Amino acid sequence: MIKKLHQMGVRSSHMYTAGVASIALSLGTWVMSRSVEQAGLDRADRWGIFIGEWAPTFFALGIALRMEETHRELDEQETGMFEAEGMRTRSHAGV
Repeated sequence: MIKKLHQMGVRSSHMYTAGVASIALSLGTWVMSRSVEQAGLDRADRWGIFIGEWAPTFFALGIALRMEETHRELDEQETGMFEAEGMRTRSHAGV
């Protein structure tokens, strides 16, 4: 799933941003529910907790995507390193 998200263009920074936004949205919905609705503090708390629970998921996905990005960067560096060595070997072999 993480590889597919990465292929679709989702990056770790997107997930970290979504996690921070979730925390802000949690606080915002708690304040709005508490002040606008007449349902009371219990309902405001439930809204805040419900949306606040999304943040750890976004942060976990951000960490997993960061690991995928790092893994791909290392693969590209190793591939580039081996290609460069191969080119040097071929150029020296032709001399």
